[in-house]
Amino acid sequence: MPFAEINGQRLRFDDSGGDGPPLVLSHGFLMDREMFAPQVQALAPEFRVITWDQRGFGETEFDLQPFTYWDSARDCLGLLDHLAIDRAVLGGMSQGGFLSMRAALLAPERVRALVLIDTQSGPEDPERLPAYREMQQTWLTVGPVDELMQAIADLLIGDPVLNEPWIEKWRALPTEALKAPGDCLFDRDDMTDRLSEITCPAIVFHGTADRSIEIKLGEQLCRALSGCRGLVRVEGGPHASNLTHPDQVNGPLLEFLRSL
Repeated sequence: MPFAEINGQRLRFDDSGGDGPPLVLSHGFLMDREMFAPQVQALAPEFRVITWDQRGFGETEFDLQPFTYWDSARDCLGLLDHLAIDRAVLGGMSQGGFLSMRAALLAPERVRALVLIDTQSGPEDPERLPAYREMQQTWLTVGPVDELMQAIADLLIGDPVLNEPWIEKWRALPTEALKAPGDCLFDRDDMTDRLSEITCPAIVFHGTADRSIEIKLGEQLCRALSGCRGLVRVEGGPHASNLTHPDQVNGPLLEFLRSL
């Protein structure tokens, strides 16, 4: 079981290995590295695919201290150091996109390209924030009750078959570990004004049925990135569109990576 000691955390990761160009995939909030199983299957061994668990999720051992997505970006760059990778394509879904774009700002020379899935550059929608805070508080005080778990699964995944294994994962998470990651998500800074500094090639994927981050924000993101080679509309895709609709994601993703 591979772990890396980085920035005071013990990060769990998987590495498909091989001599192919490296791609690091970073998961969304409440997900973990296994959400990219369909992409790993499609891309390896042509590409060296690295997936990892961020602070508070999966099997990463997290110190429970407050952090920001800039810290998560440094975790990702630290993982590249650990694996002796000078330069890689960074890909991320939702919060994985938040940290990948920040990594491209912190160390542009190390980011070959960006793969951005159901993500955006701005802060949390202020109209939704109270409801999200209430969900976080319910989880912290009452625990992962059925109604809350179902509501979150429907918001992120929306597939009865796929919902259940993720709900089981969430029930196993230490309750106290949800505070700092939730605060990081809800209090994140707006990096929209800095998108012009990101000049590497990029591709944006966005589910047309994403209720967490509407597709118009993905469209805005692609327009603001000078290197964006297009937005792939994942028809019927929810927030975790790469997990639920891999047939619409893997082909264009493979084509993009080969073009680099």
